[in-house]
Amino acid sequence: MDRLTTLDLFVRIVDRRSFTAAAADLGISRPVATASIKALEQRLKTRLLHRSTRHVQPTVEGEIYYHRCVAVLADLEDADRGASGAVAGLLRIDVSGYLARTVLLPALPAFLAQHPALTLHLGEGERYVDLVREGVDCVVRAGPLADSDMVVRRLGVMEEITCASPGYLAKHGVPAAPDRLDGHVMVGFVSSRTDRPLPLEFTVDGRTIEVMLPARVLVGGADTSAAAARLGLGLIQAPRYRFDDDLASGVLVEVLAEFPPTPTPLAVLYPSNRQMSPRVRVFVDWLVETIGPQLDRSRR
Repeated sequence: MDRLTTLDLFVRIVDRRSFTAAAADLGISRPVATASIKALEQRLKTRLLHRSTRHVQPTVEGEIYYHRCVAVLADLEDADRGASGAVAGLLRIDVSGYLARTVLLPALPAFLAQHPALTLHLGEGERYVDLVREGVDCVVRAGPLADSDMVVRRLGVMEEITCASPGYLAKHGVPAAPDRLDGHVMVGFVSSRTDRPLPLEFTVDGRTIEVMLPARVLVGGADTSAAAARLGLGLIQAPRYRFDDDLASGVLVEVLAEFPPTPTPLAVLYPSNRQMSPRVRVFVDWLVETIGPQLDRSRR
C-alpha cells in the first residue's frame, strides 16, 4: 500500500474508530489494513493507535499525526482540483428521505454533470448522526439544532402548516382557534432527541404558543406521520412543500391558517475539527445556491 493510501486509511480508522469499517470504505481486507498501520507505526517508531476488542482510538502522538494527515490529504485534494479543475471521490451525506426525493434529487443531475468524477452516497434518516464515527461528510437537517461542534450553514426556512384529512374534520369538526381544540387529537411525532411527542405550535398575536393534544398514534418518521394524517388519525404540522399535492387534490385540508406554526429552519452541518475537503465545499455551496431559492419560492 502506498504512503498516501496508508494516510487515508489511518485517518479513516480514527474517524470511524474501527479497522473493519475503514477497510470496507477503502475496499481492502481487515488484515491488509492492520498490516499497513503496523508498518506505519514501525516506520515512525511510535504507537499511533490504542486497540482493544471493541474500541480503537488514537494515542497522543496519533492525535497529532491524525490532524497533520487530514491537512495533507485536503491539500492534496485541493492541488488535484487546481490542476484538473474537478473534484473527485465519494461524498457521503445524510438527509431526510422526503427532502431528498422532492428537493435534492430533481436538482442533482445538473450538479453531477458539473462534477462527473464525484459519487454521492445518500443516506436517508432523521436520527442523530455522528458524522465522524459513521464516516458521513455532511448532513441536512430541519428544525432547531442542539449545540455541537459542527459547522452550520443555513439553507433557509420552510413554511409550516396545520392540516388534516376531510374524514377527520367531518368527525371532529374544523378547529376555529388554537384555544378551541377540545375533542381534537394529533398524530404524535416523537422527537429523536427527547423521545417524546412534539407539541403543536401556533402563532397568536405575534407570539408562539404550544398545544399538546392527545395522540392515539405516535410515529418517529415524517413519511409515516403524513400517511397517518391522510388516514384521518389526527392533526399534523409539517412543511407546506410536503403537502402540495395532497392539498391540491383535497386529500388533506389546511386548517388554522391564520395561526401558522413557526417556520422551520433548514441547515447543512459538517465537522468543524477537520479541514473542509473540496468535495464537501462544492456540495455545501451548491446546497446554499440551490435549496435556499427553492424554499423561498415555496413560501411565496
